[in-house]
Amino acid sequence: MAKSPPENPAPNLSGGTGDTPLPSRRALREAQAARDAQAAQESASAAEPADQQPADQQPADQQPADEQPAGDHNPFAGLGFGSVPEPAYASDGQVAGAPDAPAAAGRPSSRANRRARLADHPTLVEKKSRKGGWGCLVVILVLLGLMGAAALALQGPISQLVAATQAPEDYEGSGSGDVLIMIHDGDTGSDIAKALVDQDVVKSYDAFYDLLLAQSTDPVFQPGAYQLASQMSAQAALEALQDPDTRQDLTVVIPEGTAAVDVLTSMSEGTDIPLEDLQAAAADLSGFGLPAEATSLEGFLFPATYTFQPATSAHDALKTLVDRQFEALDTAGVAPADRWKTIVMASLIQREAGLRDDYFKVARVFYNRLDPAQWESGLLQSDATVAYGTGNTHLVTTTDAERADANNAYNTYMHPGLPVGPISNPGDLAIDAALHPADGTWLFFVTWNLDTGETIFSTTADEHDAGVAKWLAWMDEHPEYG
Repeated sequence: MAKSPPENPAPNLSGGTGDTPLPSRRALREAQAARDAQAAQESASAAEPADQQPADQQPADQQPADEQPAGDHNPFAGLGFGSVPEPAYASDGQVAGAPDAPAAAGRPSSRANRRARLADHPTLVEKKSRKGGWGCLVVILVLLGLMGAAALALQGPISQLVAATQAPEDYEGSGSGDVLIMIHDGDTGSDIAKALVDQDVVKSYDAFYDLLLAQSTDPVFQPGAYQLASQMSAQAALEALQDPDTRQDLTVVIPEGTAAVDVLTSMSEGTDIPLEDLQAAAADLSGFGLPAEATSLEGFLFPATYTFQPATSAHDALKTLVDRQFEALDTAGVAPADRWKTIVMASLIQREAGLRDDYFKVARVFYNRLDPAQWESGLLQSDATVAYGTGNTHLVTTTDAERADANNAYNTYMHPGLPVGPISNPGDLAIDAALHPADGTWLFFVTWNLDTGETIFSTTADEHDAGVAKWLAWMDEHPEYG
């Protein structure tokens, strides 16, 4: 049966109560012996006269030098070695002159007691704690700084290493759906890789191009249209392009914005019609029903995918494209009298715009510049028109000399108003934008990222200059764009 603790626990010899450690047996015996000696000495002193006290009861400064306490001559005094005087105890059991806190059990001058006395010394504890705390903080800050600097220094090399060790992004499997890809005579592996990425046939340029480079012999691709699928692996796309069954006979794919000279080449490559026959048919405009202002088929060859019957003539094949463009204009609500100006503006928008929503903003910029109240000079300042006039139908960038050439009839830096004719063959979206421009006060735009088509629209020259600076910085990082 458990016993209840006493209400007032008896103090132990160290002066503490409860869980305070008790002295060792040796300490108890020594303390008891000291008390017995003390009692005997007091009894002897009481029996002697007061003026005949023994020498050891005289004041310490009056005792002979050779009778000083042994501790004063001990060379190891205070270090815990040699004999140590036994402590005197008060009547309550505590060491006389000791602080209120309980002493450690065992010998009073043991190593544990010395550590306890040092730990209780407030000045020593505080100094040690403060010095150690500030030192640790400084070390931690220095280490963090070094780690941060190392991370910044290694970020570039680590990224390059990761990119170098990882395989290019690629799809898996043979894909799904139908995608027609046009390969032109003279196309390189790089050209084909770009076309596949643009149509989302393969996931990345590197996935297909690196595969081509890894082939033991260079693959040969025949010009023409090929039936592929969306999101194919690079390996599956390569095998399909080398499979004769995927090549579509008498089929032509014409992307939006393609110039007439390139349309004729594609038609020759996808059919059995000689290029010379197509060029001769295109030079004779009498049988196509074009507007009176037209001097060529430019702008009226609707971009789409066409499959022709065997033995189709060059004129009939071209008229198929022209009739399809008239159908698109009629569907958009363009009156025959407005076909010319609509096609000219749409062809300009088609070459200058990038993302789908930007088509309507680009249209607004050109219409604002045609308004003398907003743009006094009336100069559209389109690089795409200048490039077309130089015969470059694939780029929209120009040089200072080209923009200063007044002999270029398509140079809208020198000649105000719309260009003298269409500069590409526009599709439905560009026609819609020409008819329904967005609302806005923009007078400038620059496509700063040629990979994504992201474009900055501005109202003031300062805003535009900032956009141009961003584009030039991007071009410096992508020298492949020239």
